[in-house]
Amino acid sequence: MTAPATVVPVCRHFGVCGGCSAQDVAPAALAEAKHARLAAALARAGFADPHPAPVVSIPMGTRRRADFAVARVAGAVRLGFHETRSRTVVDIAECPLLRPELEALIDPLRALLARLQGLRKSADVRVNLLDAGADVSVALDGEATAADRARLVAFAQEHDLPRISLGAEPVLIRRPPTLDCAGLVVLPPPAAFLQPSFEGEAAIRAAVLAGLPPKLTRKSRIVELYAGIGTLTGALAAHARVHAVEGSAPALAALDEAARTGGQAGRIDSERRDLARRPVTAKELAGAACVVLDPPFDGAGPQIAPLVEAKVQRIVYVSCNPEALAREAAPFARAGYRLLASTPIDQFPGSDHLESVVVLGL
Repeated sequence: MTAPATVVPVCRHFGVCGGCSAQDVAPAALAEAKHARLAAALARAGFADPHPAPVVSIPMGTRRRADFAVARVAGAVRLGFHETRSRTVVDIAECPLLRPELEALIDPLRALLARLQGLRKSADVRVNLLDAGADVSVALDGEATAADRARLVAFAQEHDLPRISLGAEPVLIRRPPTLDCAGLVVLPPPAAFLQPSFEGEAAIRAAVLAGLPPKLTRKSRIVELYAGIGTLTGALAAHARVHAVEGSAPALAALDEAARTGGQAGRIDSERRDLARRPVTAKELAGAACVVLDPPFDGAGPQIAPLVEAKVQRIVYVSCNPEALAREAAPFARAGYRLLASTPIDQFPGSDHLESVVVLGL
C-alpha cells in the first residue's frame, strides 16, 4: 500500500505562520524530495551520478533554538514568527517544532514583554536551550527601565533560567550557561548561533568525523573555517590539531575559553577573521590535512577560490543551502576533486530547508 503524499498539518498556525511550509507533506515524501534535492545540487556542481546517503530525519519536538519576533499592536503584544514574505508577526499559541521546555515559555514570555516599557513597537527574543537550561536574550527597540530589568530578573528566577540578557548584555546569571560540544564545554554568548537541535548537531558531527582523512595523526592539522562557538572543534581536536577561524569576537572568545579551561589549548588555536573580507589564503592552507567549513546560508563566497587553489587533499563542507552548495562545489569538481560522501540531514521538519555534509577529496 502506497503511503499518502499529504497529511493533516500538526500545527494550528500552519498556512499563516511562515515558520513551516511543508507540514502537509508526508514525512517520507518530504525526505525523498530532500534526498533528490541534494543529489540534484551535486549533479549541477559537476559530480556525475551522485548517490547521497539516506536522509537523517530529525523529528518534530526537538528544536532547541527559537528566534521569536515580537510586535506591540494596538496595545497588545504578539509573539511568534513572521508570515511568509511579510513583517507581520503571527501570534502563536504553540510550536510543535520546539522542545517542550521552550514551547512552555511562549505564553510567559508574551506576558513578560507586555509589561516591559522598553518595548515600543517591536522586539526580538532568542531562546537557546543549553545543558544548563533555557538561555533567554531580549532585544528591545527602546531603552529598558530599571523596572524592566527587575521584571527580567524575576522572570529568570520564576522559570529557573541560567541567564537572561538584554541583547548581548547579561542582566542576571544564576548559574553558568554551559553547553557541552563533544567534550568542549562552552559558555555561549547571549543569543549565540546554535544548530537547531541536539540530534541534528550530533548527526552533523558524526558525518564530519566520518569524512576526515583516514591517516590523521596527533600532529596533523585541520583548518576549521566558520568555527562559531566550537560546535565541531572539540570533536575535531580529538583527531588532530585544529586551527579554528571565526569572525565573531564573542563566539571566538567562548571557544578560546572552553579550550583553555578544558586543557585543549595545545590542540586548538584560533584566529578571528572576517572570511568574507579576508579569506584564508592558499599559502596559509598549505600543509593542512583537511579543511572543514560550515559557512552561513549564502555560502563561503570569496573563501572558495583560495581553497581550490590550495589543493588540500580533503574538504568537508557543511551546508544549510543546497543552492549555495551547488554553486560552490562546482569549482572543486572542475579542479578534479571527487565526491567521497554526502549526507542529507533534515533537522528542519515541516519545511523545505535542508542541511548536508559533503566530503570532497583529491
